[in-house]
Amino acid sequence: MGKVVLASGVFDLLHYGHLRFLEEAKNSGGKGAKLVVVVARDKTVMRMKGKPPIMPEEERRALVEALKVVDEAILGFEDFDMERVLNTVRPDIVALGYDQGYLEDKVKRAAKNIGINVRIVKIKKFGKRLSSSEIKKQIAKRFLKSVERS
Repeated sequence: MGKVVLASGVFDLLHYGHLRFLEEAKNSGGKGAKLVVVVARDKTVMRMKGKPPIMPEEERRALVEALKVVDEAILGFEDFDMERVLNTVRPDIVALGYDQGYLEDKVKRAAKNIGINVRIVKIKKFGKRLSSSEIKKQIAKRFLKSVERS
């Protein structure tokens, strides 16, 4: 059986950068790897970003799981308990996105506390791709321009 790779994120307004992140995450596990993705809960997003996601958590989870590269997508825990996530998924590898560096120490501590070895891989940003936040800003900007013209 291949390695289990864990990736996580909000995945609000799923876009090409998300797909590339998940493809690279799975590739980090080598041939036969299984990719499990933890999708952040609405309350977690609200607490961390100060605003709710555009799409509800279950829809975000379902869209992520529908991607060919993803083997399983689960909702995270509202208390954002890294030990609980690692204990549930039992990954060999944890893939962190270019904007998830703040999680590295949490993953290391949680893995040590529950007694599992995980390798952390950092996935780089792909070109000048827009983030979900940047896409939302572009939509708002274009909407405002179209309203002004009307």
